[in-house]
Amino acid sequence: MSPVLNAQFISPIVQRLVPYVPGEQPKMANLVKLNTNENPYPPSPRVVAAIQQAAQHGLQLYPDPDGSTLRQAVARHFQLSAEQVFLGNGSDEVLAHAFFAFFQQGCPLLMPDISYSFYKVYCGLYSIAARTVPLREGLRLNVSDYAASDQAVAGVVVANPNAPTGIGLPLADIETLLQMHPNRVVLIDEAYVDFGGQTAMTLINRYPNLLVSHTLSKSRSLAGLRIGYACGQAHLIEALNRVKNSFNSYPLDRLALAGGVAAFEDHAHFEQTRQAVMGSREGLVLALEDLGFKVLPSQANFVFARHPDHEGAALADGLRAQGVLVRHFKQARIDQYLRISVGTPGQCDALVTALTKLVSPAA
Repeated sequence: MSPVLNAQFISPIVQRLVPYVPGEQPKMANLVKLNTNENPYPPSPRVVAAIQQAAQHGLQLYPDPDGSTLRQAVARHFQLSAEQVFLGNGSDEVLAHAFFAFFQQGCPLLMPDISYSFYKVYCGLYSIAARTVPLREGLRLNVSDYAASDQAVAGVVVANPNAPTGIGLPLADIETLLQMHPNRVVLIDEAYVDFGGQTAMTLINRYPNLLVSHTLSKSRSLAGLRIGYACGQAHLIEALNRVKNSFNSYPLDRLALAGGVAAFEDHAHFEQTRQAVMGSREGLVLALEDLGFKVLPSQANFVFARHPDHEGAALADGLRAQGVLVRHFKQARIDQYLRISVGTPGQCDALVTALTKLVSPAA
């Protein structure tokens, strides 16, 4: 149980904060863990070798504050320049710096009503007004709902594919958002884009208001290493560096920098594991539909599903009792859904077996 804040010592803004609640990281062994969208496969062996080598020399020295080698590796991958790449300690830190740098305009920031809940936390932290735009039927985002004058909004933030729905937007819709708001930053959070979405990285040199954030936690199996980055034109990256260097000049340590570079150099491993996840996702969707679930179309490494005859919270509890963890949200409109990370074939089979006992107990 968290201690009660003593208002005598705490600043008013901290008293008002409603922190982000991450998915459970259980201490129990032998659980089928499908609740936090981690990659079920280990990172490239080249990553492990690079970290081991980096650990042998230089840990008594500070890391490169600019992360030059990793910035260059990211830039090569997306055919950009290193000056168009910003690094942070996980994409959450990158997003936090972006909110601070670009969205304190004195007017509301546009975002979907159902999306990554950390966005509202950042708004609370930086006193940014949030204007949530309701998703339409099927929990789909319609970009026409984001039409507003730039003087009336601080900017736009959209996860693509969206979380927790997994639904992706076509690149044409991202361009529409950019064209709607030429004088405001449009932040596209692409944490899951490598699992079937369309990246907006190809638009960066055409749109000075575009910032795209990525993470190595998902498609490159490095959730435990904490590496995030953003790409945009150089003037946006310079603004992010000003914030970063006023907060923490060394966000990535030597091990993370070495491992990140190796992850980008092993394209074959990246391709093999992401294809494996996408293949398992398709099989999982079919299995869930056979059990009567309604599954949203996903371009992420998770699926979002509900059963018309069973409460979402009860299903999540029933799965946990069988040693299977999934994520359930209490938010209105999605409280009947389960967000299920795509695991290995064996993990997906264990999930389906457990769900079968819950929704078809006579089977």
